[in-house]
Amino acid sequence: MFRFLTAGESHGKALNVILEGIPSGLAVEVDNIADELSRRRLGYGRGPRMRFERDDVEILGGIRHGVTLGSPISIVIHNSEWPKWEEEMSVAPGSTNKKLTQPRPGHADLPGMRKYDLDDARNVLERASARETAARVAAGTIAKLVMRELGTEIMSHVLSIGQARVPEGAPRPDFSDLATIDANEVRCFSAESTDAIIAEIKAAAKAGDSLGGVVEVLGFGVPEGLGSHVHWDRKIDGLLAQSLMSIQAIKAVEIGDGFDNAYKWGSEAHDEILYDTDHYVRPTARAGGVEGGITNGSLLVCRAWMKPLASLNRPVIRTTDVETKEETVSFKERTDVTAVPAAGVVAETMVALTLMSEASRKFGGDSMKEFLANARNFSESLD
Repeated sequence: MFRFLTAGESHGKALNVILEGIPSGLAVEVDNIADELSRRRLGYGRGPRMRFERDDVEILGGIRHGVTLGSPISIVIHNSEWPKWEEEMSVAPGSTNKKLTQPRPGHADLPGMRKYDLDDARNVLERASARETAARVAAGTIAKLVMRELGTEIMSHVLSIGQARVPEGAPRPDFSDLATIDANEVRCFSAESTDAIIAEIKAAAKAGDSLGGVVEVLGFGVPEGLGSHVHWDRKIDGLLAQSLMSIQAIKAVEIGDGFDNAYKWGSEAHDEILYDTDHYVRPTARAGGVEGGITNGSLLVCRAWMKPLASLNRPVIRTTDVETKEETVSFKERTDVTAVPAAGVVAETMVALTLMSEASRKFGGDSMKEFLANARNFSESLD
């Protein structure tokens, strides 16, 4: 059974992720992971730290001579800024002279402090930081490689940032368009929308504010039969929603045209099922590739809504100092104007990890040879 666990703090010595259940025989190189981590750093509106927080990747185990062994895989992402934080984030006994006591509204600061009985918001924000998603992207790189062997490709693009958005009915990209999307300053497929989005980001930056937005994740060639209708916790749309909602600052998730379909008649909301020579086809993707909690083999469509970041370059939102109980404004932590373009890459990661987990459950196998043979046998058994 597949599972993964991340560890580490934003300004700690390193992030770590351990994956269990990856079949043996999968070709993996450090560059595969480094390339995906570079994509996570893309996007107009990222802060200055993107220029110097390099991702130094090291694989500690589970891979030999570029091939997985079937044993747990351990990946470490070292923090190039560690020397600046070694004293403040030391694991040795000690204390800090820089306690953060003005929690940021909309962040994990205050709920985390109260839940874990802490008096310094840094003890919360270091783990709650979106920097943790670097470890997820490393894990998701492995998941993407496994799914690619099944013929599945996963990509994302930005639909909106702030009030600037891609027009309704604009063409949807194909996987072959990924390089074009990544080359775009805001990872948007609609070239005519790019200038408006950048203008929105510039305005927020000038005001010292932040912006959210919407990303769309597309899965091409997703196998049929992932997920299940028989138990609430095995429905693939539920699993996808949970994984996407787990990304920092994501506050809403849509599968297919879920939001719009709620306002339509049933005759307008569903994908017709047709038969073409030797397989079923659906001319539309209103269900987003999922029916009854099971993937149906058509295009997988997931969207995630990201709220504006809680850290502002000009803190103006009122808060309360947890020590004095006096009204104040939140502390300022280094931040971006928006991280929506990067959120798309992280969303790809979570979709890939979810699909790979369910593919592992469905097809099984300790080696890639066995895993792929089982998947092929299932596919060939279908009409």
